[in-house]
Amino acid sequence: MPPDNGRIGEFLSAHGGPFYELQLRLKMLREHSLQAGRRAVLFVALAWGVPLLLSLIAGQAFGKFAERPYLLDIGVWARFAIAIAAFTLAEGRVEEQLRETLKQFTRAPLLGPASFEPAAVAVTSALKQRDSRVAEAVCIVAAIALSLLSLVNLAQSGGHSWAVGSDGVTLTAAGWWCLLFSNPFFFFLLLRGLWRHFVWSMLLRRIAALELRLVTTHPDGNAGLAFVGRYPNAFAMGVFGVSCVVAAGLAHQLVQESITVTAYGYVMGLWLILVLALFAYPLLAFTRPLARLKQNTLMLSSARGTQFQRLAERKLLGANVVAADPAEIEEQQEASDPAKQFDATRKMSTLLLDRSALVPVGAAALLPLVAAGATQMPYKELLAICKKLLLI
Repeated sequence: MPPDNGRIGEFLSAHGGPFYELQLRLKMLREHSLQAGRRAVLFVALAWGVPLLLSLIAGQAFGKFAERPYLLDIGVWARFAIAIAAFTLAEGRVEEQLRETLKQFTRAPLLGPASFEPAAVAVTSALKQRDSRVAEAVCIVAAIALSLLSLVNLAQSGGHSWAVGSDGVTLTAAGWWCLLFSNPFFFFLLLRGLWRHFVWSMLLRRIAALELRLVTTHPDGNAGLAFVGRYPNAFAMGVFGVSCVVAAGLAHQLVQESITVTAYGYVMGLWLILVLALFAYPLLAFTRPLARLKQNTLMLSSARGTQFQRLAERKLLGANVVAADPAEIEEQQEASDPAKQFDATRKMSTLLLDRSALVPVGAAALLPLVAAGATQMPYKELLAICKKLLLI
């Protein structure tokens, strides 16, 4: 068994860091059990349930005394209920998928003999970045800043709502809670998740730069690396949560401004590109070694093919028709036909961005936008656009 392969599989994306340690001390989770369901209920109760209770007390939950009641604000549902729950529930699946992806590098093994130690060092470095207190502090500061920015936007919009009093300036109790807790908590979970995916991305890129035991004839069509391209599927739930927030913002804009189906289709396409680019960044790092492998194998197979076919020609005709060389006859009496190797290599893909692997993530990104657009536009046309985007 190669050394350090145990260390390589130790990357647990949902563990580590100050926020994880805090939850561990509060017994919200255990070291070997994330208890995502229970935490999701608690987080949603704090972020969405408390403002609901305050709105009910103030009579602003159903719309009797507010132009925009709490329970009819889709932005509140998207951020504080759907997104926060999605982020929390996705942690376990994401962690398991990423751990299994790393294990496959040692299970095959795909790492060359000299690559195990550098890979273990890369994992250790990634774990330090995952646990960074500075990184989470930056996430908290940025979350607070984004929450304050949302307050500015709310003040500029004016009007009486569950968050703003009848004077259009004073925040209600529910508004203060969302400003000080719900909004920062949502943005913190989002930024913390993005940071940890960035750490994972850099880890994959470091592994891609190592010597890997790849073979072009591997049945997966990616020289044995197709499993890496399937990791984005684990993020589908988290992408769905973020997309619901984006969709809620778009739905609010659609009520105020008219937009054509074509223009909205461009918005959907742009959002899909942004989401897929997040996962393309680490996966494209493997394109270079795969392309190099493919080119070198094709050149070697071509050379072997020349030798094999000239040998077959000599056996059939007694001599080569052109450039006959007596030394060639003495040096090579047998050769294997590399035709199958050549064909398999030519068909091998150098991209790990497989459509079938990205469709779940793409659907999670687009379906909330389809639902938002359907409030003002024909849903059949929006579904047609969504289908085209997913099949590109």
